[in-house]
Amino acid sequence: MNVKKKVDIGILISIVLFAILSIITITSSLTYLSPSVGNLALKQAIWYLVGAILVLLLLHFKNDYLYQNAYLFYFLLNFLLLLLLLFGQPINHSKCWFIIPGIGSFQPSEFMKVSLILVLAVEIQKFREKNSNPSPKKEFLFLLKTFMIVLLPSILTFLEPDTGVVLLYFVIYFFMMFASGIRIRWFVLLGIFLFLLLGFVFGIYFFKEDLFIELFGTNLYYRLDRIFSWSDGSGLQLENALAAIGSAGAFGHGFNKTPIYFPESGTDFIFAVFASNFGLLGSLLLLALIFFFDYRLIRLARKKIKNIHKFVLAGIISMLVFQQVQNIGMTLGLLPITGITLPFISYGGSSLLSYMLIVGIVLNISKEPSRKYF
Repeated sequence: MNVKKKVDIGILISIVLFAILSIITITSSLTYLSPSVGNLALKQAIWYLVGAILVLLLLHFKNDYLYQNAYLFYFLLNFLLLLLLLFGQPINHSKCWFIIPGIGSFQPSEFMKVSLILVLAVEIQKFREKNSNPSPKKEFLFLLKTFMIVLLPSILTFLEPDTGVVLLYFVIYFFMMFASGIRIRWFVLLGIFLFLLLGFVFGIYFFKEDLFIELFGTNLYYRLDRIFSWSDGSGLQLENALAAIGSAGAFGHGFNKTPIYFPESGTDFIFAVFASNFGLLGSLLLLALIFFFDYRLIRLARKKIKNIHKFVLAGIISMLVFQQVQNIGMTLGLLPITGITLPFISYGGSSLLSYMLIVGIVLNISKEPSRKYF
């Protein structure tokens, strides 16, 4: 007898707490920002409400609707990425956003992350259904096809430029391919290829700067230069963020008392604002909430559910964990600064709606009866 399950309450509670902490922290980040940016905390609250409506719609339509239309969303988003490059208005030297008067901005690459997860999950499911014991040739063709699926939006996003999101695309791809069950040899070969490729690129970057610029252009050179500058702790952004965190102590400076200015305080460096306000103990509580949320996702992925759901969860978990580690790590000076935001906490309408889309997908998976798939 199949009995409908309720949605995962632990995930719902996590999202509510994320929303509260996000709005509080963004409010504090406004201390040093120009009034011209508006009330970002209020905007974030509105985006959370819009996201909640989106979740309810997804619970009504079910995930099968998304799987069936995965390629439609994929091609639409690629078309939007192309339009951005052709007609987008540059903001901070990047064409990442469509400006919508009276509403704000729309960033297609944020939704492309979710689209790639859906398309890759569909492709993996099809491949597994047709090939119970695939030959190396079939696996290679499958890897080539899925790689091309990821490559198209990666090129368009890289040209915006938005290197951090491109990195996320390939993190998603790698872990979903690993979850697909293909032979380990492909990952070994891929690792060797990437090692040689990166060794060649970085070798030229470090020892032949003029040749690097001639081959790859100044744009990539300065992007790599920005990434590698983290190792010596240089830059106003990182130095001031570390000063704010280091001076916070166990309990922090208090709400809305960020002691020093640093750029991107409401987005990329939101964790520094939170840590400076609420100190070590507050930061540990936030990390505990993040760990709890990730645990609920991993726990769900380990249940006996449809294979396609497992593939989707593999992409979602890899994306979120990578973003969490990368964002907090770069804020603490442990990892390169890539512009990757902290999911559910950093300000951003497009990013938040994409995460709420993920929440709807996850809740749909959690409430399906698992007995059906034994």
